[in-house]
Amino acid sequence: MIYTVTLNTAIDLFIETESMLPKKVNRTQSYDIQANGKGVNISFILKKLGIDSVAVCAGGGFTADYIQSELNKNRIPSFFVKSEGITRINVFTKVLSENDEYKLVNSGPGLAITQQEKIKSYLKSKLESEDVVCVCGSFPKKQARLVIDSSYTSVLSTLKYHPWILKPNESELKQWFNVDRELTIEKLVKLAKELVARGAQQILLSLGNRGAVLVTKDKVLYGNAPKVEVVNTAGAGDSMLGTFVANLTKKSGPEVALKRALAAGSGAASQKWITDFDKIDLLENQITISEFS
Repeated sequence: MIYTVTLNTAIDLFIETESMLPKKVNRTQSYDIQANGKGVNISFILKKLGIDSVAVCAGGGFTADYIQSELNKNRIPSFFVKSEGITRINVFTKVLSENDEYKLVNSGPGLAITQQEKIKSYLKSKLESEDVVCVCGSFPKKQARLVIDSSYTSVLSTLKYHPWILKPNESELKQWFNVDRELTIEKLVKLAKELVARGAQQILLSLGNRGAVLVTKDKVLYGNAPKVEVVNTAGAGDSMLGTFVANLTKKSGPEVALKRALAAGSGAASQKWITDFDKIDLLENQITISEFS
């Protein structure tokens, strides 16, 4: 079984507007309300790919109730721990006249130690050796294949547990190593290799419109990003990771998993929410996977 863990769930409000002017009433052209959070998104992606998962979440208030109802509607089982305060609402605005997007992301309510322990206890009672845990934040010290997608530098403390997959983007990887300048792909790969040397099994490094790199102890694979018209990048990384995990659990090779993950991430960036896989074959045809030297 795959367990996705979201300690800071969210509702994303995606808005399209022709223009956005200060001190004016800006009328929108459309909006979309999305149950969100990295783990929640991965559970939705896995469902689209026909793979079962359990969404382990924390949240509170009417917004958390909406997220749980969306999971139920999509027949995704969940384990919810109620947190203090109201689950956050983030706003992503696409301004058509500028062909640009604005992201307003709230921090969300805190999660008490007792609530964290409930999640840990649940996972400890469920996990078996072949299970996969996709987690953002802390995780239980029990044998399982760990997939970690988090921007915090505390991710480095998990390397001693030999996580199965770490998925940083370029800015997160540089942040972990206290680098504040632009880096070539070669230098980013060098940093990713250091994470592998320190214990990670695989680094799935997303590079935005430059593509993605998969780094393991045996090889480095690079895939280009297909050309798409960007609508909303908020769910691209989650679509990439969910598809990558799904294909590895189906025993697809790393080359196939990386190509499909890149196509899924690009597909998500070209629409309002996570990918629906409608364009997956077309996007895959634009992607070439090669060994990076």
